[in-house]
Amino acid sequence: MSAGAIDALLFDLGGVLLEIDFARVTRSWAELAGVDAQAIAGRFTLGEAYERYERGEIEAPDYYAALRRELGIELTDAQLEEGWNRVFVDSIAPTVALLVPLALRLPLHVFSNTNRTHHRHWAQHYARALAPIGRRFLSFEMGARKPEREAFERVARELGMPLGRILFFDDTPANVVGAQAVGMPAVRVRSPADVARAVAPWLG
Repeated sequence: MSAGAIDALLFDLGGVLLEIDFARVTRSWAELAGVDAQAIAGRFTLGEAYERYERGEIEAPDYYAALRRELGIELTDAQLEEGWNRVFVDSIAPTVALLVPLALRLPLHVFSNTNRTHHRHWAQHYARALAPIGRRFLSFEMGARKPEREAFERVARELGMPLGRILFFDDTPANVVGAQAVGMPAVRVRSPADVARAVAPWLG
């Protein structure tokens, strides 16, 4: 893609800029509850309550209550939150290193399916890595999630740019397909090399 065809880059957070691992979450809950980790992993789903939490339709205590029912464990909200934030491993260094030089050439933004608890954690712990990012479009604030059409259209509308002038990066195939379906060019990210190849026109 030529540099002149794009006015902004839009990055997913988890799996693109930050490494995440839900196995760390379920292991932590199992340890805190004193139960088998595989059993907890088998019961945990990114289901209706999870999606409602990411849309901001319910708050943390409601989601934690749903988790207790789903997992069959009796942990406090604080214990569930402790494990919940273990999902973050570290920043993805090769991609994060590209943000500073890219930000000198065009606007960079984040579009993340996330919740208030995770946002509070990553905004604090990865502030330096994400410093070059301009706007942050967060599902729990928007009331919409990827890959919903409304979510992509709202990002473009708030940026004041055509969908086709925003290049989107995401590691989830459904989100890439959703973006492309509304006319937003998108790159499926399997590794930092995918990002590096796509942004090469702006880095010479």
